[in-house]
Amino acid sequence: LFSAIPYIGQTLVEWAWGGFSVDNPTLTRFFTLHFLLPFVITSLALIHLTFLHESGSNNPLGITSNCDKIPFHPYFSLKDLLGFTAMLLLLTTLTLFSPNLLGDPENYTPANPLVTPPHIKPEWY
Repeated sequence: LFSAIPYIGQTLVEWAWGGFSVDNPTLTRFFTLHFLLPFVITSLALIHLTFLHESGSNNPLGITSNCDKIPFHPYFSLKDLLGFTAMLLLLTTLTLFSPNLLGDPENYTPANPLVTPPHIKPEWY
């Protein structure tokens, strides 16, 4: 999307990817950024949830308006942690005890070099 910026777009693209051609440094930067991006998104989501649960969604600045209210942070943070743990436990159990349940059965057919697999067989074949 850098290239859409007027006047400096092309320069920004060449600076970000290390040149105009697709070469080894360009691919290294591309794969590095694409590997790190999910971790960056996850950490930003966790930071967002932490600050949201500290002050509440209707009070983003955290100003105390009523001290008699139930504290927001511990209950909802523990509830989210319990839900995350339960879903992770369910996924781990599914993965460890029946790993083939969500897989494609065609992946486990024995290889036969004389037969073309149906997913790559052309229409005219």
